[in-house]
This record gives sequence, structure tokens and C-alpha cells, in this order.
Amino acid sequence: MQKFTLEILLKIIGFGSASGLIYNDNFIYIVSDNSTFLYHHDIAENKTSKIKLFDNSQENLKKKEKSDFESVMQKDKKIYLFGSGSKPKRQRLAIYDPKKGTTTETNLAPIYDAFRKAVQLPKEELNIEGVVFYDNQWIFFQRGNGKLGKNGLFILKGKKLEASQDVTFIEIKLPNLKNVAATFTDAVLVKDKIYFLAAAEDSNSTYKDGELVGSLIGCLDAKKLTVDFTQTITATQKFEGLTLYKNAKDSIEFLLCEDNDTETPESTIYKLVLQK
Repeated sequence: MQKFTLEILLKIIGFGSASGLIYNDNFIYIVSDNSTFLYHHDIAENKTSKIKLFDNSQENLKKKEKSDFESVMQKDKKIYLFGSGSKPKRQRLAIYDPKKGTTTETNLAPIYDAFRKAVQLPKEELNIEGVVFYDNQWIFFQRGNGKLGKNGLFILKGKKLEASQDVTFIEIKLPNLKNVAATFTDAVLVKDKIYFLAAAEDSNSTYKDGELVGSLIGCLDAKKLTVDFTQTITATQKFEGLTLYKNAKDSIEFLLCEDNDTETPESTIYKLVLQK
């Protein structure tokens, strides 16, 4: 068992349904799964600004209309936002360049189709919730909360994101929480380790939310892609975003965000401390 503490760090007013975040030098980039804005929060000043990702960026999109950006990562000083993939509108990648203030867009449909074919996955069951880049390969975290329960990692080797690359799938079985399987909700790379979040919802749909029975944090060996440990951190909350906050000798700290499945325009950021 890993010793941990979990506490509220701050609350941000103005948007809800936070699904991913990145911490950098007292600033947080946050993505909401029902918005096509990227939010930038200055912790010291307690100020939040909205970054327009597209010409027609909107907030509070209806479920059937949203891009469902569930994965956010940083690479080469750019912010990558990945759609979850379960529907055509959720199959795009937005890459934001903070230096230039510009966004480029890529259609991920060919790559996501290759993922489905690799494991004979129905279209509605693809559910990408986290992405990391390590050792010249892209690792996509598939949340196996559909009927087939395919929870695991899609691997694309190479620096570029291309559908022509060979696809490998590694199934990852996580513990049950109250007899419900936990499935991935985000991941972040820390040196040679990949820390991940997973939630257990009593539902077999990637589209409809079920009764929440808990969330856990875990760690993968980035080279072997095997699970080092898992630790349940709550029985009542669904954490969907994970970013490194501090990495010290005796402890490692993360910032977490949750999707509270309400229309309240407020996002709570939590601090999780794990003892090493």
C-alpha cells in the first residue's frame, strides 16, 4: 500500500467538466471535455484566461456535439489535445503552440481506425483517455469501459503520428473496486515511469456515465509497460486529469482534476502526494 494524502489545492470559476491538465512554473493549462477552449490559470494571480483553439470555439457543448478532449500532453513545448475517438467529432488532435499563439488540427480517424482493427473493437468502444510519448513511441491509454472491457495500451512507434505505423495493443488488467473493474482515465510520464489514473463506473457504455465506485492511481514501468503498483485514492470521485507538480527525494506530488458530471461552471484542482 502506498501512503498518500489528497487535498483541495484551488477552485477555478468559469468552466466545469475538467478532463485534463498540465502544470508548468505556477501555471496550469486545463482542458474541459465539453469545450473547445484551452484554459490557462495563473496560480499566483488567481486569474484564468481562455485560449481559442478554433475560429468557432465554444463552451458547454452538448454531449453529441463535443470534441471530447480527454487527453492533454506537452511535447516540444507544444500542447497536444486528443479527442477520445468514440465518434467522428471526437477524432481530432489540436496542437497549440504557446509561443506563436496558434493551433494546428489533425484528423486522427485513420489512426483510430487502425486501433480498432488491431483488436476488433467496435467504433463506439474506442475511448482514448491519456497519451504519452516515450522512447520514440506514442502510448495511447484506452479506457476499457465498454462491453468488451478492452482496457490497455495502443503503441505507435516513431516520432510522427501516422496510421501506416504498426499498431501494438497491450491489455492491462486493473483491480476491481466494489466488483467493478477500474479503467484508465489519464496518464503522465515522469522519467522512466508512467503514472496513471483509473476510475470504476458501474456501466458498460463509453458514452453514458454509470454509478461511480472509486478512483485509483497507479504506476507503469515505461520500458516494460507493466504495472508497478496501484492505490485506491477515493470511493466517491472520478478523477480524469493528472499532471506532475513536484518530484522530491521522499515524495512525488501531482495535480488532479475531476469530472463532476454537473453543469456547474467550477473546476476543483486537487493535490495528491505519494510517499516514495
